[in-house]
Amino acid sequence: MLARLCAACALAAITACYPRSDGVAETIRITVDNLAFVPAQVSAHVGDSIEWINNDFVAHTATDRKGAFNVMLPSHKVGTVTLKEAGSFDYYCRFHPTMTGHISVAGD
Repeated sequence: MLARLCAACALAAITACYPRSDGVAETIRITVDNLAFVPAQVSAHVGDSIEWINNDFVAHTATDRKGAFNVMLPSHKVGTVTLKEAGSFDYYCRFHPTMTGHISVAGD
């Protein structure tokens, strides 16, 4: 479990250091484990997709505080949103409000 968490954080750090130059949209994966979004903070570009992989035994949501998205995440399922605008998005789980995350979206 700890090894998966460390690997996910390392991958996020590497991805942030090497932005893409070809303009191709990417899928950024966030794992939901033990009532937490991992990594909790990601950077993306307009057109990229965020994919939440819920490994918990309970359902969650990824709900933007300003209403830009609300993704249902059933237990052991995947939810996705495509980022349509640049900005800063703070999100949380409606069922577990202490679960929070942040997405920074750059316009290209």
